[in-house]
Amino acid sequence: MSLYKKILIAVDFSAATSRVVEQGIGMANKLGAKLHFIHVVEYLPPVDFANDPIAIPDWYAAEDEIIKRAEKSLQQIIKENKLQDTQSLVISGAPKHEIIQYAKDNDIDLIVIGSHGRHGFQRLLGSTANPVVHNAECDVLAVRIHE
Repeated sequence: MSLYKKILIAVDFSAATSRVVEQGIGMANKLGAKLHFIHVVEYLPPVDFANDPIAIPDWYAAEDEIIKRAEKSLQQIIKENKLQDTQSLVISGAPKHEIIQYAKDNDIDLIVIGSHGRHGFQRLLGSTANPVVHNAECDVLAVRIHE
């Protein structure tokens, strides 16, 4: 019996995405696990000059377009790798929170995510992998990304 039955691959569409996807698919194939994919469009609302969020109809249209493009790109990854019976989700939000919540809601056993291995000030500028590693309720495979 496999320890990992459901594997979530977190995709950011950077140059390192193929390495993260390759590691996740390799694990799933060896273990007979079901694959899930997630991409989170980080929501950054437009602000006015007083730094207050403002509602701009064009912003919502742009966000919808970004989500549609990401969905197409995610489906392309699934198609290129000839994957069957996979789940995929593109959602807007904070990546670290959405990835952890998706894993919890879907009984994921392993999250596969890219990690740049940044330290100090660079890490403060926004790492997704670090909070996922430390806060997910399941195991996390942080795939080292060399820049």
